[in-house]
Amino acid sequence: MPVLLAECKQLQSAVRPEVATIDTEQASRFPLALRRLQLGLVDRDAEVRLLLLAALCGEHLLLIGPPGTAKSELGRRLSALVQGTYFERLLTRFSVPEELFGPLSMKSLENDIYERQTAGYLPEASVAFVDEIFKANSAILNSLLTILNERLFDNGAERYPVPLICMVGASNELPESEELDALYDRFLIRREVAPVSAESLRELLDFARTMGSVDYNDESEDPSTGFALDLDELRGLRLKALQAVTLPEHIVDLLIDLRDYLQQKCEPPVYVSDRRMVKVVSLLRIAAYTSGRTTVSEIDCLLLQHTLWQRPEQAEIIREWVLHRMAQDKDATQIQYLFTGLFQRTCHANASPELKPTLLNEVRSLRQVVMQQLRDVETNPMTTGKLFASRKEIGQGEDSHASLWLSEEDCVRAKQSLVPLLKKSQTALEAQLEELLMLEVALEKDTPTFVLAEIWPEKWSDLIRSYPL
Repeated sequence: MPVLLAECKQLQSAVRPEVATIDTEQASRFPLALRRLQLGLVDRDAEVRLLLLAALCGEHLLLIGPPGTAKSELGRRLSALVQGTYFERLLTRFSVPEELFGPLSMKSLENDIYERQTAGYLPEASVAFVDEIFKANSAILNSLLTILNERLFDNGAERYPVPLICMVGASNELPESEELDALYDRFLIRREVAPVSAESLRELLDFARTMGSVDYNDESEDPSTGFALDLDELRGLRLKALQAVTLPEHIVDLLIDLRDYLQQKCEPPVYVSDRRMVKVVSLLRIAAYTSGRTTVSEIDCLLLQHTLWQRPEQAEIIREWVLHRMAQDKDATQIQYLFTGLFQRTCHANASPELKPTLLNEVRSLRQVVMQQLRDVETNPMTTGKLFASRKEIGQGEDSHASLWLSEEDCVRAKQSLVPLLKKSQTALEAQLEELLMLEVALEKDTPTFVLAEIWPEKWSDLIRSYPL
C-alpha cells in the first residue's frame, strides 16, 4: 500500500468516546446527589459539582473567597450527603495541634506514652471543613499533610488509617510563605468563590423571604431531600472507574503540552507537580465514567481549569488553551502537505498515464478523511449544544459527549468561545474538500498540466521552483 494511503488511514484513526456500561440506577444517583447539594443555594452550581467530584475522587477542594459565600455550608452538606462523621474548625495563627487532632491522653502520659484522644476530631472524620486553612503553623502542618495525602495519622508510636473522604479547605487569600506550598498542592481542585451576582441577588433574597414558610426537609418538596450516598459505594465506584476508563494518546499529548505551556511559556510560570499530574489523570477518568463514558474526551479536559492553576486568574488561561486545542484542526497542515504532494505527482502523471489510477484512489481516500473531519466538526457537542448534561442525559448513548461535572455557566462560556473557532476550522476543511474534488475531477478527465497550473498557480510556482534543474 502506498505511503500516502497509510497516512490517510492514520488520519482516520481518531478514537471516539464510548458509552460506558453502567446500570441506570447508579447513573441516576449522581444527578440526585447534586440536586440535594444545590437545594437552596444560588450561584453555586460549579462549586457543588466540583465538591461532589472531589468526594468521588477521594480528593480535596480548596475554596478561595470572602466570608459569607457558603463555603462552610458546602462542607456540611457533603457530610450530610454521605452520612459520615463531620469535623469543622477555624484556624488562626495561634491554633495548636490539639484543636485539630485532639488533646493528649493524660492516662497515656502517666505510662510515658504520647497519644491523643482523637474521638470527635479530624483523624476520625469522613468529611472536614477547615476555614483559614493557610493559617496552619509548622506544628500542625506535618500531621495535616500526612492525613491529606496518605490518609494516615501518627498517634504516639503507631500510625493509623483515617476515614477522611474529602476535606474542604477555605481561605480569604492565597498562601504566601513557601512552607505552605506542600499544603496548597494537596488540594487537587481549586475554585475561586465570588459573592452572588447582581442578576441572581433577587433569587437569593426571594429564597431568604420564603425560608420560614417552606420545609426543606420535607421529601414532598424535592425527591432528593432524603437521598444519600454510601461511603463504600464511593470507594467502589472509584475502583470501577479506574479499571474501566481508558486515556487516549491524544489526551496524554494534551496534558503534556499544557504542562509545558504553563511552565515554559506563561509569565510568571505556573508550576505543576508530578503528583498533581498523576491525580489529574485519575480525576479525568472518574469524571468520564460517571458521565457515562469509558474513554476520556477533550470535554473532560475543561475540568483542568479547576486543577492546574496557582493563582485564580490563571484558570481563564487554562480554559482558553484547552478550548483552542479542542477547536484546532490537528491534521490541517498534514492534509495540506499531502494535497501538495498529490498535485505535484498529478502534474508529472501526464507524462506517465499508468500512475493516474493509483493517484485517483489516493485522492479519493484523502477526500474521505476530510469529509469525516467535517462531520466531526458538525456533530461536535459544542456545536450541537449537548455539552451540558442534565440528570436524564447521563449514560444515554445519544449524548455520550456530555459531562456531568461542568456547570451550565462553564458550558455556555465554553460554547461562546469555541463555536467561532469551530466555524473557522469548518471553513478551512470545506476549502480543502473543494480542492480535493477539483483534483479528483482533473484526474478523471485527464486534464492537461497547463490547466492545472492555471487552477493552482501558487502550487505550480512552488513546483517549478523546487523542480531539479
